[in-house]
Amino acid sequence: MSKQIPVPAHVHYEMLLQLLERQTFPAVQEHDFSSRTRAQELITAVRKALSLQEQLETEWKQRGFEVDYRWTS
Repeated sequence: MSKQIPVPAHVHYEMLLQLLERQTFPAVQEHDFSSRTRAQELITAVRKALSLQEQLETEWKQRGFEVDYRWTS
């Protein structure tokens, strides 16, 4: 029996990115120009987090671990 590694389901990242890109970022652009760069950095960080998780998942699967996608804690 292989060990399962719990990770957030990818949909969590996608939902967060959609909210940030479609609602948060446009609102910040309209109302708070000084925060625009930081909002873009947040979007970039979430994208990087998803990419890193995907890389780790590939590595773990190659080592024989199972990835257990979680929707809640």
